[in-house]
Amino acid sequence: MQLEFFDVPSPCIGICQSDDKGQCLGCFRTRDERLNWTSFDSNERQKVIKRCQQRKKRKYAPAKAKVITVEASVAEQQPSLLEPASKSKLDNSNDLDFGDFEL
Repeated sequence: MQLEFFDVPSPCIGICQSDDKGQCLGCFRTRDERLNWTSFDSNERQKVIKRCQQRKKRKYAPAKAKVITVEASVAEQQPSLLEPASKSKLDNSNDLDFGDFEL
């Protein structure tokens, strides 16, 4: 363990608002970490700062893109309503002649 000659300063940057998880939008400390900061010793404060750095990295890390192959994306495309339907996709095996029906 390293000897501490100076007190670990608060990571607060003056943006004191909480997000939906209860983390500060400025320093990324949780409610409990902000409330108990003055009672933490130097070792606990350093751990809090490391956790805050990890939270900040996770929040600003680029979102993982979903990898889609070209074949899958083409197969899932909905046919256009503006273009005429291709005859190869139509099933004409059950054509009925409605001229024989009476109303």
